Amino acid sequence: MDQFYHDASINGVAADVVVAQNTTDDANEQPLEELLGDNADYDEEAEEKRYYRRKRFLTVKSVIFASLGAALTYSVYLGLLEMQLILHYDETYREVKYGNMGLQDIDNKMLMGINVTPIVALLYTPVLIRYFGTKWMLFLSSGIYALFVSTNYWERYYTLVPSATVIGAMIVPFWASIGNYITRMAQRYYEFVNYKEENLREQQKQPRGASHKYIIIFQSIFFSIFHLCFIISQFPVYFFLSKLFYGYNHTLCDVKQCGASITHGLIPGFNVTVLHTLPSSVNLIYVESVLMLIALLSMLLILILCGSAYRPTEEIDLRSIGWGNIFQLPFKHARDYRLRLMTPYFLYTGFEVLFVCTGFALGYGVCSTGLENLQYLLTAYGLSACLFSPLALSLLCLPRQIPLLAGPLLHSCILIGLFFWSPTPRDLSQGPLLYLVAVLWGIGSALNKTSAKLGLVLASALISVLSYLWMEYKISHKIPPRLPKIPSPRHKVKGYRYLEEENSDESESEKEGNDSDGDKGEISSEEDCRHEPLQRRRRNKQGSCYEQAVVEE
Repeated sequence: MDQFYHDASINGVAADVVVAQNTTDDANEQPLEELLGDNADYDEEAEEKRYYRRKRFLTVKSVIFASLGAALTYSVYLGLLEMQLILHYDETYREVKYGNMGLQDIDNKMLMGINVTPIVALLYTPVLIRYFGTKWMLFLSSGIYALFVSTNYWERYYTLVPSATVIGAMIVPFWASIGNYITRMAQRYYEFVNYKEENLREQQKQPRGASHKYIIIFQSIFFSIFHLCFIISQFPVYFFLSKLFYGYNHTLCDVKQCGASITHGLIPGFNVTVLHTLPSSVNLIYVESVLMLIALLSMLLILILCGSAYRPTEEIDLRSIGWGNIFQLPFKHARDYRLRLMTPYFLYTGFEVLFVCTGFALGYGVCSTGLENLQYLLTAYGLSACLFSPLALSLLCLPRQIPLLAGPLLHSCILIGLFFWSPTPRDLSQGPLLYLVAVLWGIGSALNKTSAKLGLVLASALISVLSYLWMEYKISHKIPPRLPKIPSPRHKVKGYRYLEEENSDESESEKEGNDSDGDKGEISSEEDCRHEPLQRRRRNKQGSCYEQAVVEE
């Protein structure tokens, strides 16, 4: 009897504990249900819109800061190169600085290293971009420009020439990565705008030409910002060198002819001394330090404020197509007649910028108004190109032939006029006409962007126009271009694991259900097997042979 009461008391206490515990659980489940239950204030569609709106904002932000980083990088490069060429031209500065070093011809060697190595860069540019990725290649390229600035702290043959050669080697990867980055940002913006489409939800390829509108807009934004480099690069001359220049009466005292009448060289008879006071080494260090800080700032803008161009798995897929195939990409793309026929146009866009910065600015501007006005001419050109770069947006509403041909035709008219114009040396009254030409040339350069003589630039402009018209003729007659066949990514890459169609999280019951469904649809699975990749079919075949051997045993 005592044992009975003892057990009953224990059970009673346990019951009380269970009741208390159940009461506590009910109290805890109530806020949990409120948390997990349907929230009347939550709007899934509004949250989705807000999410993709933020994604679009971040994409535009990446484009702006990538453009600003590229503009600052080239501002430092062009500004330092212009300052060094002016200083090295002065005979007194050259003898004092380099008389005992044997570096009198250092400028020619530097320019040769910058201009020759880009030809070789066409071979390894795809490899670098596929290996490092688009954003990191852009970041590393801007770092090479910062390295070029740092070598000017210690001007020696073994520092300046190798750094100039590396600059030339990185020019092509820099422009290829920035072009790929802008294009990819436009494609992602299209995805974020049309996020409700089924093919984008399933991460399929975009329809051909779907993102062209955003590519044109982002390229216009890029060049509107990038052309600021022609303005910012004149700051070292504005604030440092302009105070040291001789007047035009001294520098142009032996100049007899300018413009089209020059038969050889840029400015025959130009005085070999252009500086009335040599700059101190401390001031040069200050200027180069400021340029170095700007170069580092451009690197930080690209690294921190620019998003990645591709998702991590997409970058892996791009690298997994094989190094041999990556190396062959430039030659495979050259099979497309559209790219071959646009090559003269691309060369012309490089020649025309080189001409306005050297041939026109020196042979017409400096020859007639003096070296002290060089920075103002280049600023007028850069400002005009910045303001009129949005003219490329006319591609959205006009046939593409009109904007693309307007730039070369405008330049051709200016070049024909320059053929018959020879400015008078030491005549400041011709300044307004020079600025007008610089502004008009900037308009032509803006339309073109989505040591050269007049004849070479005019010939390249005409050849580019004819080549472009021939391409348009072939496209209008629907001649199919030969597109490169790029192999699909190999998923079995060392160091990475891919989730394929097998679901590792499914339970045993789900597997049994899938197996029973598979038995019912044996014939259809055999038909689908024919469409599977070869590697997967081999793996399935090996698995079935292994299972058969186990059953026989």
